Formats: sequence, structure tokens, C-alpha cells
Amino acid sequence: MKINFKNIFAAAALSLTMVALPSCDYLDIEPEKTLPGESLDYTRTEDMYGAVSGCYSSIRTNNMHWIVNLMTVIRDGDVWSGRVDDQGDLVTMGNAYQYNSSWWGVNETWRNYYQMIRICNEALGILDNYAQHISDENDMAKYRSYCGEVRIIRALAYYRLAQFFGNVPILNNNYQDNFTPSTREVVYEYALIDLDYAMKNTPKVRPNQMEHVGAFSGYTAQALAAKIYLQLGNYQQVKTLTDEMINSGLFQLYPDYYQMWKIPGRLCNESLAECQVTDFGLGSGDYIGVDQFFNCAGPTISNDNTVLKSTGGWNFVGYFDSFYNWAIDRGETVRATTSFLVGGTTTPSGDLVKPAGNPNNTNIWNGKWYLPLDQFTEGRTTYGSNNNVRILRYADILLMNAEAKVRLGENGDTPFNLVRKRANMPELTNVTVDQIIDERRMELCCEWGERYADLVRTGKAASVLGPNGWTADKTYFPIPQTQLDLAPDLLNEPFTTLTLF
Repeated sequence: MKINFKNIFAAAALSLTMVALPSCDYLDIEPEKTLPGESLDYTRTEDMYGAVSGCYSSIRTNNMHWIVNLMTVIRDGDVWSGRVDDQGDLVTMGNAYQYNSSWWGVNETWRNYYQMIRICNEALGILDNYAQHISDENDMAKYRSYCGEVRIIRALAYYRLAQFFGNVPILNNNYQDNFTPSTREVVYEYALIDLDYAMKNTPKVRPNQMEHVGAFSGYTAQALAAKIYLQLGNYQQVKTLTDEMINSGLFQLYPDYYQMWKIPGRLCNESLAECQVTDFGLGSGDYIGVDQFFNCAGPTISNDNTVLKSTGGWNFVGYFDSFYNWAIDRGETVRATTSFLVGGTTTPSGDLVKPAGNPNNTNIWNGKWYLPLDQFTEGRTTYGSNNNVRILRYADILLMNAEAKVRLGENGDTPFNLVRKRANMPELTNVTVDQIIDERRMELCCEWGERYADLVRTGKAASVLGPNGWTADKTYFPIPQTQLDLAPDLLNEPFTTLTLF
């Protein structure tokens, strides 16, 4: 019996609300009401960006699901779930590497990323239908650029899936009936094909220079491709791609690391990819946001001197004292102030961080997702309300460039020290790979599982995480049992070459 893809891998069909927003970025484009889009008038080629906008909406609703946020960061040895009274599987999976394939969070993470892929597949089909009615070359260039944006989003979903689960199926269309996995390397190959298309067809500019401000650009694709090549150990490609980005002169580190994570730093010249949100500058009513992404991570913050007195987080993403102490011992000030919310202290913005109520909970939370109360739109109360989620940053490009150069026998001091200088850390000379990995540990802490990925790819996971129960066979989360029950093909030996259906 043929299995319809709509009945597997995905959550219930996503309904994309049509909105009209008073902004200049892609949020002001009306996405399709639902996918698929059989009722669209494809002769109205001026409407074709709606399909792309729907894919960005899937980032907000799927990639930014709160459980995906937690699953991304809990395994790196520096971060833990922060709570012992709720979602206990986060503690055992993140701290002891005891995986439960039947836990709802594993399945939800899988479904959310495949839902992103389904939406991107459908959007590419919609764009192809519009293309049949295009005769002007400028409009064809827009069509190709828009396809590039969608392909970047799809490649991001595959990249995350490979990080989480290793060998996963490639779904080249939404109705295929073979769900045999491909190896992680083949999944990366497929993602790189998408990214190569985007690098050739989507403008090589900063996202804040795109036609739809904040949309993913050709350089977003290049940054993600560099990250994939880093995972594959292809350092020459990492160097080539990051050199071009550095030499373009388009990107700069935002000078204020603290504010870079807050409203002033949204879509700055350091940004290579952000998930955009908006509350329209209004204290109530429509809000295009990321649901519970921010507040699942943080503690309660309060300030008696603002109209908004307090906002409560769920206390789920905490740091171990050992990581906090490591950072302080190495002289971190700027990044420590930004990255750590310590219970019982006051932030530079004047907000009090409420201490943990349970002595078994963490008392140090992820400060990158904290938004000062005085930056809230008056009337909004959701933790982090109206702030964008940072996905890819130029600082990562500089550190990848430094590592690639050192591994190729070159000097990586210049890009490395640009990152250090912004953090008010002393410059180093003749930096080593180990020093770069340590720098990544601090600069990218609590960002998209970067620390865990670095430990695995450098072979350090056994020594750093092994004492807590990590072994090589626990590199990836298990395929969710719910998906195995629906698609026995997932148990097949993975394809080792690119095989599409």
C-alpha cells in the first residue's frame, strides 16, 4: 500500500495566517493560507513571494518550537534542562545520555523539521507553477532568487535533522512512498546542492540588504555551506567560503555584544540569518512571534521602575556551575555578563533575576535569550517578546575561518582575535585548534548545539562527555518510535549515495 507523506513525519497541516504588516521586510508579504496551494492564480506572478513567506513562517512555528530549542542545547556538557520537576527526559537525555525514543519531544523535533521540509517542497512546486507564466528575464531572476531562499530554509532543516538524528530520509517530494534513510554525509550532500543553487541565484548581500529586509541571502547559504563542510572536515572549502565572506567587506561584528542580542542588534551587520518577529509596536492584538521559544529557557525577571513589572520564564535552560566558573576563570567579562543570568543579581539593564525556587534547579540561565523589560512594547508580557531569534552570525564565520586556516597550516590569528577583541579579551598569537574550540565554546554557548557538534567532530566528546555516560553510539538521538511504527522503511540500511524518488 502506498503511504501518503501527509500521514507521516509531519504535524497536522500547517495553516499560515494571512496578515498585512506595516513593515518593509518579508513579514509584510501575505503567505498562502494553507499548503498545498491548488486555488492560486499562477498568472499573478506578482504574488509568488507568498510561497516563500510561508516557508519563513514555518521557521517561526517549527524550527522555533520550544522543545526543539531545549533538545538542541541539552547535550553539550555545559547546559542542562535546569529543572527536575518537569520534562524529566530532558535531564536524563541531556545529562546522562539515556535516550527514550518514545518520548514526545524526540518525535516532535522530528515532525517539526520534516514539516519545514514539506512546506519548502510545496513552495518550490508553487514557484515552478508561477514560472510558467513568466516571460520577463528580471522576473525570472526573482523566481530563481526566491527558489534559492526556499532551498536555504530546506537545507537548514536537513542540517538540523542530521545534527539530531544522523541518518535520515531525504524527502524529495511530498508523496514518495520510500522512507529509507540516507547517511548523514548524503544528507549533507543534498543540502549542499540546495545551498549551491542559492549561492548562484540569490543575491550575495547581507540579509538586511535584501529586497525583503531580513530574508535569507546568498551569503546565508554560503555560511550554512561552510558549517556543513566544517562538519565534514573539508577545511579547504571552509576557508574558501569564509574568506570570500570576510573579503567582501559587508560584514562586521556588532560592537556591543550585550545589545547585539537585544532589540538594537536585530538584523545588524553581523547577522546572517534571523527568525523575525513583530508585535506591530502595539501592546495587544496580533503578534507574529515564536510562541514559547524564549520564555521556556529563562527565569523570571522583574523591575519596579518600569510599567511592565515582571515577566516569567520556565527555567528550563541552565548552565552548570562548572562552565560558569570556567568562563570567569579565563577572564570573561563582556560575554559573561551577556550570556549568564545569575539568580539574585541585577542585569546591566536594571532587571532583577529571580533566584531558583528549588535548590536542585540551576541558578544560572541563558542570558542570550533575555530581553530587558525596558525594551518590551508596553503591554506585552511574554518573555523575550518582539525580539528576533539569531540563527547564524558573522562571529561563527570568523572562528570557522581561523580553524580552517590553522588546520591547513596557516595562521588564524587575525579572524580569531577580531572575536576576542569585541569580547574585551587579550589577543593571542599562533592560536591552536584547541584554543579556537575553546573560543567557540564561549562565543557560541547555548547557540544551536554548536558546543556538542564541536565536541563530536573533534573527537573530544568521549573525554568531555564520556564520564556522564556518553558513548559513540549515543552521538545521535534515536529515530522516534512513533515514526518507526508508521514507516518500517526507516529501519533499512541507509543509502550511501544520493538516491531520490
